Amino acid sequence: MHDSSWATFLAARKAERQACDAPRPLRALAEEFAFRALALMFPQFAHPARMGAEGVDDEALHLEALLRAAIGPLVVDPDHVLRTFLARMNTVHEALVLDANAIMAGDPAAMSLEEVIVAYPGFLATAVHRIAHELYLLQVPLFPRVLSEWSHRETGIDIHPGARIGAGFAIDHGTGVVIGETSVIGDRVRIYQGVTLGALAVSKKLANRKRHPTIEHDVVIYANATILGGMTVVGAGSVIGGNVWLTNSVPPRSVVQFTSRVEQRGGDDGLEFHI
Repeated sequence: MHDSSWATFLAARKAERQACDAPRPLRALAEEFAFRALALMFPQFAHPARMGAEGVDDEALHLEALLRAAIGPLVVDPDHVLRTFLARMNTVHEALVLDANAIMAGDPAAMSLEEVIVAYPGFLATAVHRIAHELYLLQVPLFPRVLSEWSHRETGIDIHPGARIGAGFAIDHGTGVVIGETSVIGDRVRIYQGVTLGALAVSKKLANRKRHPTIEHDVVIYANATILGGMTVVGAGSVIGGNVWLTNSVPPRSVVQFTSRVEQRGGDDGLEFHI
């Protein structure tokens, strides 16, 4: 005979399941959806049985079915979300081609574009982010975050689906990278392992404010640099050295290094900050 507390526990779980508006298993759907989206955009991810031209239609049908299953219980108008997302797939693909080329151009170890697409965790994390970001913009709850957390587990790179990332983005190595929800990253930005674009405070009162930094075009951020705060802007063309802790804005074409001296250098070489 079971204890009454067990019956109470089971009754509560039944009520919880009836009230739950997310399909299960959502995490498995997210993983398969990510792979199907990647396979549709890049043949390197396609199953050998679907490598022919007819495989594109098969991937597309499966992608639509997976997305409908994932978001159906989560949004008011799943048809609108589905149509809008699919219409954006070509733009996502074009952005990812630029990302892959940027990674290859900046890494002497990369022997081919195919190697970057298949093997580089920075590319995988960026690809899943660009997919999740489109769903985030369509105000799909939960599913974009589940996608980003699957990518996080796979790559060690944590990018919130709300982050806005420009063209030609490159993550080199990538382990330990964290990019917060309200981060804004310009074009042709390159970051290395351990970089954090985070918030100065984690109060829930700040949930609807810009909490994470803005990185302008053509910035390089080296390993383990930490840049915090919604008002912090790293000017275009700047270089942020390894292990820098930055909570204030720096002007365009700055060089920020981790030392104890503060200097300003004139001329065409820009400004150099030592912090």
